[in-house]
Amino acid sequence: MTYTYKTKGTCSTKIELELDGNVVHNVKFTGGCNGNLQAIPKLVEGLTVEQVEEKIGGISCNGRPTSCGDQLAKACREALEASKQA
Repeated sequence: MTYTYKTKGTCSTKIELELDGNVVHNVKFTGGCNGNLQAIPKLVEGLTVEQVEEKIGGISCNGRPTSCGDQLAKACREALEASKQA
């Protein structure tokens, strides 16, 4: 399942990802800090939604209550819930 998530409160504006069951693949960010947004997809490739949430959920950035990593954790959870509705 391919899923698109519009981020909230970050420099990146959109996250696209694929789920195979609850396993995350092919994460792509639009906007944001180029270095981090190349690294994060490589680090989460093949992890479960729960592992992504555990590792990067809740991370803040420059005093903001969220970050690109935190938004990815939220996107993964939202995608998983949407896949259960389908």
